Amino acid sequence: MNKSFCAINNEFEENKQMNVLILGSGGREHAFAWKIAQSNLLNQLFIAPGNAGTMQFGTNLNINPTDFNALKQTILQNKIELVVVGPEDPLVKGVHDFFLNDIDLKNVAVIGPQKYAAQLEGSKEFAKEFMVRHNIPTAAYKSFTTKNLEEGYQFLETLQPPYVLKADGLAAGKGVLILTDLQEAKDELTDMLTNKKFGEASSKVVIEEFLDGIELSCFVLTDGKSYVTLPSAKDYKRIGEGDKGLNTGGMGAVSPVPFLTSELMERIDAQVIKPTVDGLQKDNIPYVGFIFIGLIMVKNEIKVIEYNCRMGDPETEVVIPLIKSDFLELLIATSKKELHTKTIEFKDESACTVMLVSGGYPEDYEKGKVINGLDTVENSIPFHAGTTLLNNEIVTNGGRVIAVTSYGSDFKQALKQSYQNIEKISFDRMNFRKDIGFDL
Repeated sequence: MNKSFCAINNEFEENKQMNVLILGSGGREHAFAWKIAQSNLLNQLFIAPGNAGTMQFGTNLNINPTDFNALKQTILQNKIELVVVGPEDPLVKGVHDFFLNDIDLKNVAVIGPQKYAAQLEGSKEFAKEFMVRHNIPTAAYKSFTTKNLEEGYQFLETLQPPYVLKADGLAAGKGVLILTDLQEAKDELTDMLTNKKFGEASSKVVIEEFLDGIELSCFVLTDGKSYVTLPSAKDYKRIGEGDKGLNTGGMGAVSPVPFLTSELMERIDAQVIKPTVDGLQKDNIPYVGFIFIGLIMVKNEIKVIEYNCRMGDPETEVVIPLIKSDFLELLIATSKKELHTKTIEFKDESACTVMLVSGGYPEDYEKGKVINGLDTVENSIPFHAGTTLLNNEIVTNGGRVIAVTSYGSDFKQALKQSYQNIEKISFDRMNFRKDIGFDL
């Protein structure tokens, strides 16, 4: 009698609805909200701070994701049981540790690694040492500070151009320089280290060999032991057509990567993904959440460019729409270290996204421009990246504004659909790349 009651009770626990909080305000968080809202396991959804798009799926909360005390109050008030961390900043600042160390929050599940593990993204040197330790293929490198600046000059002299200089810490995606002139590379190294060109992020600089090849990204959801691999993606960072001009947060993305064969994916899993998850276990680094792995194919060899401790943006806007399974169910299993009990299904389609950005981005741009035509979009998903509601109108509130995502039988068909819908959307000085997928 008691046994069957326990079984029923456990089943109820397994299928009960919960309140969920997503941290962040971009297209990645809108995609998370869109997908989590489809789950029968969801009771209420909150997004902090969210944007004009996330409001369709839950309640936006005007809270900075790094204001941990404010997060605590809202979590307790709204009986939130699961927190999904979108951006890297709260993770690198230790939001997961804050929860674990707080008696009132320690039972709240957090999808996102603890502070020490988040150094995989927060410190280029930490990531490089991890890769070398676990025989994960990557570019040759050395680290330098003001104390061994002269050695930095000497190391540059041993390399062939172009020269790659990376600020060790987080520099909002802008801390990487690729230079063809040796003297310019030495001058920039001096500027980064002694003049703090990127602030504290460049108090240490990693110099590494330049890798020439085609890039792609892999995404892994792990509970620290088991993992599932999400669809691959390729994003486009440069502002201008033909991959020219300044780096941005991402101007568009394609998933899955058309040239990624099952044989190549098996090699990536064997040489990179499994050694990464196993390496975290060997180093006794608990890890619950996403790992973004930036890869480059150099003459049929796979090398890791970087790790991120969260999903990429705009890649999330093409990867998440390809997941058929209940995403919230997967996240709950991850938080309980039960990911090995779940299977994940994907749509047999391609997804592509094209980012609409503010005029002037990635440099100076204006906010508050009224966005027209979103209600006329058909057969595409406009994921909001930098938007807000002002006087009952959706207006621009960032450099990257809307990611227009579409499905297709292949990436060309998906892109065609996105570009057709972009013609219906407008705001003052709207800009976008017309050549996403050009190199595929």
